[in-house]
Amino acid sequence: MLDHLIRGATVVDGTGAPSRRADVGLRDGRIAVIAAPGTVAEEARTSEDATGLVLAPGFVDPHTHYDAQLFWDPYATPSMNHGVTTVAGGNCGFTLAPLHPGRPEDADYTRRMMSKVEGMALAALEEGVDWSWSSFGEYLDALEGRIAVNAGFMVGHCALRRYVMGADAVGGQPTPEQLERMTALLKEAMEAGAWGLSTTQSSTHSDGDGAPVASRHAAPAELIALSKAVGEHEGTQIEAILAGCLDQFSDAEIDLFVEMTAAAGRPLNWNVLTIDAAVPERVPRQLTASERARKSGGRIVALTMPILTPMNMSLGTFCALNLIPGWGEVLALPVPERIARLRDPGVRAGMLRRASSKEAGVFRRLADFGRYVIGDTYSRENEGLTGRVVKDIAAERGQDPFQCLVEICAHDDLRTVLWPMPSDNDPASWELRRETWEHEDVLLGGSDAGAHLDRMCGAPYTTRFLGDCLRGRKLVPLERAVRMLSDDPARLFGLRERGRIAEGFHADLVLFDPERIDAGPATLVHDLPGDSPRLDSRAVGIVSVRVNGVETIRDDEVTGAIPGRVLRSGRDTRTVPTR
Repeated sequence: MLDHLIRGATVVDGTGAPSRRADVGLRDGRIAVIAAPGTVAEEARTSEDATGLVLAPGFVDPHTHYDAQLFWDPYATPSMNHGVTTVAGGNCGFTLAPLHPGRPEDADYTRRMMSKVEGMALAALEEGVDWSWSSFGEYLDALEGRIAVNAGFMVGHCALRRYVMGADAVGGQPTPEQLERMTALLKEAMEAGAWGLSTTQSSTHSDGDGAPVASRHAAPAELIALSKAVGEHEGTQIEAILAGCLDQFSDAEIDLFVEMTAAAGRPLNWNVLTIDAAVPERVPRQLTASERARKSGGRIVALTMPILTPMNMSLGTFCALNLIPGWGEVLALPVPERIARLRDPGVRAGMLRRASSKEAGVFRRLADFGRYVIGDTYSRENEGLTGRVVKDIAAERGQDPFQCLVEICAHDDLRTVLWPMPSDNDPASWELRRETWEHEDVLLGGSDAGAHLDRMCGAPYTTRFLGDCLRGRKLVPLERAVRMLSDDPARLFGLRERGRIAEGFHADLVLFDPERIDAGPATLVHDLPGDSPRLDSRAVGIVSVRVNGVETIRDDEVTGAIPGRVLRSGRDTRTVPTR
């Protein structure tokens, strides 16, 4: 007997093949039968009529930071609401394990680092996670049987360094014995199920003390040694972030990427490829790394987002503005002193010069303050400004845009919410995105879901992209869009029997209304441990989400079921060839 029968759905199977109407029967967490409508003779315990609805494989998000959130939110909201059934965590070199059992202060260091570098509320990390593990395997075991999505995790380079080197991980170099221990620890993590190594050398990544995170101090030889270890285990990968990921790679960075993937014989993915027609040389430069890797026996895959993710910013909290060279020193001052400095015309002029310099890279576009929209305000002086564009307010007041923005924020003690209008929302940039998506080493992803919780909400990229494909720009047909969200990332990670609707595959499924599929606006909610805030977005048109055959979402509401699995390398992933 079938557990469930979905009748008359328009099946988009994830391979890119033309859609077709079919009945799909599920049994024991897998797809048991796919047949023409009305031809399934086997009885089913439950069934539903899906006429007019699209049935697709569950979406796979290749870049999330749900490492902590899954402990208090097993549903990985809002990703699962938007059709995501498998998440990849442990990215950017940051994981909650391993933790040295003899140094309880390491857990506190990790919490403060994650709060600073990934924008996770410190109160939520302290109150929502029990931190009872030491090894990476124990961390995975702590999640087993208590999650609604499938989840796999890289092991973070920063945690490996901290475990072996202690406080010397920041600023120090490992001895040969320490590097050997670090390599052994990585192998132990992969034997327990880690998907591979994640690391960062990005200049934007600092710990809770403001120092460069541990992996930024690693020399190339250390990264190559760890990469070689990744290649000794089945079903593993590398995920890496370099300073040039947000703008353009240096020659040395390309050399390092190529050496790492070639040493491992495993794919390496990086985040995130920003596409802007105003910077036409960026995409070819970034994809040079992929072309060189293939010649060297490796593979380098660039993640890129198919939507423009709105971001909350302010002059009062840590955000992307702090990453503009020279701005962090001013924006880290106590609020009264910060306001005084920002009101100084000479200070503002210097900040704008730094923001327009070549060293600012991709952050240059953040300094076009006339294009900002005012969000939430908190003072009587700012009443009526929400939703207005700064350049219009500045023109009325006879001020330059940056001065105008500073005065607005000062009235709110710098709490004013700011929304930067994207500069790459033009037809030429969207056509460049469509062309770039054709590249064999470009993959959709980079949501950062689970991180930067009160500043951005990238999780809804799946539903927003599908809505755009069906009713908006229509850059790619539905069948290809579904493949880009499901089978393509599943194949990159070597997921066994996931990413497609095929008999025998795991029943990770999304049922949606093609006339309505979309994402609602991001809104600030206070539902984290410690009453901490985050941005959330409702899914529109998602009828049902199933994970391993069990319904986890019905009409954008969680059902309470937790059928997800911790996906472990080797058992649940196979090795992906680089040639």
